[in-house]
Amino acid sequence: MVRIMTKVIALAGKGGTGKTTTSTLLLKYLLEKKMTPVLVVDADANANLNELLDLEVNTTLGQIRKEIKGDIPAGMSRDQFMEMKIHQALIEESGFDLLVMGQPDGPGCYCAANQYLAMTMDKLAENYAWIIVDNEAGMEHLSRMNLQTIDHLLILSDPSARGIMTARRIADITGPLQLDVKARHLIVNRAPDPVPPALLTKIDQAVAEAADMPLAGIISASDDLVNQELCGDSYLKLRDDIPAVQQAFAIFDEIFSA
Repeated sequence: MVRIMTKVIALAGKGGTGKTTTSTLLLKYLLEKKMTPVLVVDADANANLNELLDLEVNTTLGQIRKEIKGDIPAGMSRDQFMEMKIHQALIEESGFDLLVMGQPDGPGCYCAANQYLAMTMDKLAENYAWIIVDNEAGMEHLSRMNLQTIDHLLILSDPSARGIMTARRIADITGPLQLDVKARHLIVNRAPDPVPPALLTKIDQAVAEAADMPLAGIISASDDLVNQELCGDSYLKLRDDIPAVQQAFAIFDEIFSA
């Protein structure tokens, strides 16, 4: 049996920059390009990626970490129990699976639980061609999941000076986290059309100052995406002729053909 060479795509940025929206558009892209199977990990404590995919979540990894601190069924080791529970938590769909991290650890030490999680994720990753990790504002989850190598780090910003500045800082902090990031890409979300010259100046400045973070592209603000969410329909059903979808797909074409 030939082992799948898994590639990891992580999304980062301050809150409200459209990480979850971009994650779903990225999933739509990979599915349409037949770049499957895909594991999507919602690593945001305020998990809502499933809502954009119109999927229901019954179990999160946060709940599993609490269970593993209690009694383990007879005849099972804790790593076996963790592996079983994680497979049960997977939401299996055509071409992709979804795994939700859930709420962060509460009081008490979860070092052992995170160790079992890392071991299980390492085994689980072998089953997928791509892993998409939709992160919270920080990137600690990447270390917990034992995903020290990131093939593509998509750093998201909204069309604001603070968002651009935060994106530049994120590009610089991957080293201290001991993450091997092969490529970084800046994506500016929800931008007005046309893009104001002052915003382009801020982007150029951040790209020049950051450690290897070229601008991958700009995605315009979209009423179509807002209406799709309000209707509760999956973003995977978005029409391909929507400008924001076309812009996102063009960015992904450029990233993955490089």
